[in-house]
Amino acid sequence: MRLAMIGLGRMGANIARRLMRGGHEVVGFDRDQKLVEGLAGEGATGATSLEDVAAKLQSPRIFWVMLPAGDPTESTIEELLGLAETGDVIIDGGNTFYKDDIRRAKKCAEKQVGYVDVGTSGGVWGLERGYCMMIGGDKAVVDRLDPIFETLAPGLGTITRTKEREGQKDEDPRAEKGYIHAGPPGAGHFVKMVHNGIEYGLMQAYAEGFDVLKGKASEKFPEDERFDINLTDVAEVWRRGSVISSWLLDLTAAALAKDPKLDRFEGKVADSGEGHWTVEAAMEEAVPAYVLSAALFARYRSRVDTTFGDKMLSAMRFGFGGHVEMPQ
Repeated sequence: MRLAMIGLGRMGANIARRLMRGGHEVVGFDRDQKLVEGLAGEGATGATSLEDVAAKLQSPRIFWVMLPAGDPTESTIEELLGLAETGDVIIDGGNTFYKDDIRRAKKCAEKQVGYVDVGTSGGVWGLERGYCMMIGGDKAVVDRLDPIFETLAPGLGTITRTKEREGQKDEDPRAEKGYIHAGPPGAGHFVKMVHNGIEYGLMQAYAEGFDVLKGKASEKFPEDERFDINLTDVAEVWRRGSVISSWLLDLTAAALAKDPKLDRFEGKVADSGEGHWTVEAAMEEAVPAYVLSAALFARYRSRVDTTFGDKMLSAMRFGFGGHVEMPQ
């Protein structure tokens, strides 16, 4: 398939590369023309403007927007809607607030333009590992775009299949490949939003646990109760056969092996919105989300008073997404 990738940052460029490796044709555009030239050198067709993007696609056109949530995405989709024609599709693959998707989808429908929201997880590793995708939109439109999503997804890989799914009729068979059609417009980003809220909680649990381990060496304890525990070894052994093994723990082990004291991090932990939105959704639904809300507030606190655990949070965020710390 031929589509446009608008926004060639860490995620957008790698998504474009994975699509090209899978035989798709990509028209790439970014405000930074150096990024466009770089991707064009790898086989993409470069574009100099959104108008140029539209001109280099054949109807029905597919516009994938991969920009930061908020005004960059909002203004770009508004401009694309002015260029789009009946049957075209606009995809938002960023971390947009799901209620914005619902509003945009209605506006697109007025012009008979499809709108699809894709909650995308995989970070800077997605090029090789594939992207886990949670997709919202009309079924007919999502099904038409399936070749794109299948190329981007991890596939069955080496993960053990869930035996209990065998013979079930209601489950989406694409889930085993790493992507699902979650529901109507907004559903994809809603699922991804909750995914990121859970991510906050998991990361916070690891951070606090390792902080407790590190603190046991303190001189405030009697000498026979002090344990100078090698955190690098703990992270490594927990990766192998323990019930708390995960990719986040893999990243933690790698960070500690490289820098046992995590001196390269200050521990000023940013939040990108989804954790906040997840807590808001929990309040709307009267769901007592104790862990997720505490993890969110811990990030706010880290910008005032940091701990070793906060450094670990920063290390994990850098590991999976290349996220940098809050500027001071």
